[in-house]
This record gives sequence, structure tokens and C-alpha cells, in this order.
Amino acid sequence: MKLRREAAILKKKALASIRRAARSFNDLDEDGRTTSVLLHLQHSFEMLLKAALIQRGIKVFDPGDGKSYGIGKCVNLATEALKLTISEAGLIRTIDAMRDEEQHWFAEAEEALLYAHVRGAVTTFDDVLYRIFSERLADHLPIRVLPISTEPPVEIQLLIDREYSQVKKLLAPGSRKRPDARARIRTLLAMEAHVSEGVLVSQKDVDRVERAIKSGKPRTVVFPRLGVLGTDVGGSGIAVTVRFTKKEGTPVTFVPVDDPSAAAVREVDLQRTYYMTATELARKLGLSGPRGYALRQRLNIDGDPKCRHDFKFSKSTFPAYSDNAYTKMKAALGELDMDDVWKAYGPGKSKAPIQKP
Repeated sequence: MKLRREAAILKKKALASIRRAARSFNDLDEDGRTTSVLLHLQHSFEMLLKAALIQRGIKVFDPGDGKSYGIGKCVNLATEALKLTISEAGLIRTIDAMRDEEQHWFAEAEEALLYAHVRGAVTTFDDVLYRIFSERLADHLPIRVLPISTEPPVEIQLLIDREYSQVKKLLAPGSRKRPDARARIRTLLAMEAHVSEGVLVSQKDVDRVERAIKSGKPRTVVFPRLGVLGTDVGGSGIAVTVRFTKKEGTPVTFVPVDDPSAAAVREVDLQRTYYMTATELARKLGLSGPRGYALRQRLNIDGDPKCRHDFKFSKSTFPAYSDNAYTKMKAALGELDMDDVWKAYGPGKSKAPIQKP
């Protein structure tokens, strides 16, 4: 294989970063260790994916601003062009989400949980390196420097349950360890990137999870996405491999995203569901703003939680509408006379009772 010059440079950077990640993981100094591990791991994957994409002749620069793509876009391109599996993409997104929390705030992960992800990252890096460049990670560094642990890998569901129980203890009355609990919550939220794209950890999500745990809700309700996560462990000793998988047929109940009261729903999910302003909704229906308002009043759209959700930022409230609102209003336009709706429900024209079509 003839290696493109840019791909060779990026691959070299990827290998350098994963060596530093391994060195940081095995460091005896705990201060800043997790942060260093995640920073280097995330960078190693971004460089590796860019090297692989360039080797395949795929552009990695945004045609608009001319900047190179971030890791999220690279993962999407690699899924399409490099046969990156769903599980591999999920692991890389999770490493990125965990790194984001460590770099911009702070999080905390049990050692066994960190080891599972680092070992899984080494396995995935090796798989992708071989798939694209026909090289093994062991060709570039002694196997003795790979991340090692005195404990064998633990099945991921047991680790998640253990972490959830620890958070409950830290949030118990009189514990005075709320910041530690919230740091662990951030790690669990970041891990949802294994099974969902676009995961962002916000203060509102952490608050939501904290309230749910304090109210006694089980882990399957608070973190339903994590219920499908599994691990496939092979090998032994320092040659162990860890691959994250999705379980089939796991008895997990997913809460509808249009139920904003549910403990499992993220703020980012709500923003995807309720994404239209009143003006955008009216325009999509071919109506003026005032006529859109009249039709919403006629159908009680604003009183239906499946159609409208209010987002609160600081002291301001911003209503937003979902596809459910559009579907109901679109269907009503074929049945109602908008002139009659306007006369009865136009702004300031009438206090007529709200009716169903």
C-alpha cells in the first residue's frame, strides 16, 4: 500500500497520542491521570480517522470555513466510508464525551469503568489500524506498554449498576458528597454516546438525573439507553481485548422523548423534538403568524404537551413546537375553513371556547 504523505503524518500523530494515553493510564501519579488519558485517547482517534479518510481519498475539510472536521464528523464519515461499526463509532463518541467533561469541567469514573473504556479503545484502535493500513498496534510499540490492570475486565452492566449504587450512596441525606455524585453522573451520561449520537452533557441533564435518583427511580428508568450496552472480552493478561456491543432483546423500556416529565429524557432530545418556533411552524403550513396562532388556539396545540414544550433559559421562556403540532394542524387545514377559524380565534377577536376538530 502506498501511503499518502498527509495520511502518514496523521497516522504518526495518532500512534504518538495512543502511546501517551497508555503511558498516562499506567502512571503512578493519580493527579490529572484520567484527564490525560482521555485527552490523548480522543486525539489518537481523531488523527487515526483523518489519516484513514485521507488515505481513501475523502476530504476532511469543511468547504464553508476551510477548517478540518471535528471528531464527530469524522466518525460519521468513517461509518459511511471505512466500515466503522456502530459499536466502534459509539465507543469513540463516548471517549470524546468523557474527554469533553474532563477537559471543560470534571467527572469521575470508577477505575474498572475507566479501564474497560481504555482497553476497549486500544482494541478498537488496533482493529481500525489493521482494517485500513494492514498494520497492528503491536508493530509500533512493545505490548508491555498497553494499559494494564491488576483486575480482569468486569461485565459492563455490573459496572454500571455498581456505579449507579455508588451515586445513590453519595446522594444520601447527610452524605455531603453531592459534587462527587454529580461527577459520576456526568460519566454515566457521557456513556450514553455508546448507543446515541449527539450526546451532550448539560447541567440540566445532571439535575434531572440527580432528582430521579433521589426520588428512588431505578437505573433502568433513569438510564434506559445503557441497558443495551454489553462487552465482549477475549484473550487474557496484557493481551486482553475488549469490544463494546449492543445486547439483543434486553428488557428495557424506553420512555417517549415527547414526555418531558420522564426521568430518561435529555434536554438535547427535547430540543430535537420541539425544534420549531411559532413563526417557523406557521410558515411551514403556509400561514401567516397571526393565522397560525388562530389555528393553534382552535386545536388547543399550546395545551398539548406532545405538541408544545417551553424551554427556560435564565428568566426567559421560549415555546417550541414538534412535528405532532405540524401534523395536527396540517390535517385540520383540509377540514376547517380558515376564515371561520380566524373570525373565532384570531388575536384579540374572540374568547371563543377551544374546540376539537
